[in-house]
Amino acid sequence: MPSEPVDSPSDPALPAAVLWDMDGTLLDSEKLWDIPLREFAERLGFTLSTETRVAMIGSNVPSTMALLFAEAGIEPTEGDVRAAVSWIDGRMADLFATDLRFRPGAREALRAVRDTGVPTALVTSTERPLTEIALDAIGRDLFDTTVTGDEVDGRTKPLPDPYLRAAALLGVEARDCVAVEDSPTGTTAAVAAGCLTVVVPCEVPVPGGPGRVLRESLVGFDAAALRALAAATR
Repeated sequence: MPSEPVDSPSDPALPAAVLWDMDGTLLDSEKLWDIPLREFAERLGFTLSTETRVAMIGSNVPSTMALLFAEAGIEPTEGDVRAAVSWIDGRMADLFATDLRFRPGAREALRAVRDTGVPTALVTSTERPLTEIALDAIGRDLFDTTVTGDEVDGRTKPLPDPYLRAAALLGVEARDCVAVEDSPTGTTAAVAAGCLTVVVPCEVPVPGGPGRVLRESLVGFDAAALRALAAATR
């Protein structure tokens, strides 16, 4: 969603912006995605394997559909894919509207970061219609801009484009931002964009490495935590 560049925080010890992933990072929604994905697999006549489901975590719609149909042993037409996406999105819309829950500390972390005056963005592989439903639960006022999976010309995570776009919309450099992620796919994207990436693993482990800081949860993620991150990277 386009926006005007926002003012950077006056405190030089803070990052230029904080860029938040959504599924698995702010919201405990990967468990919700399990429901329609497994139900649709059953409609295709098979049981979705744990291995394939794990490969879908943090992925985008085209990759998820490719994995789903490949395990079913079906080479889908474009119409098949559209029908699958429509069915799964419809089921998820119901779940997003009724069963979204925050990850531990996420609600408080969002507010604490917002209160610092640091610009913020939501950067998600979920497409715009479902993201709009989720924003009703999360709080639209907590973000200066949002970037969804259908707004980067197919160049979604693990490519850096979503994070680069979010930084550009905020009028800052991605290398001056902190990203917050939960999955290997999202972490790869954020690090590739140049962001210092805070990783709070959810459904699958994320290995350590350059450009990333692992945390057990978002409990206590506030202005002091942001300053400590900046100090540690100097």
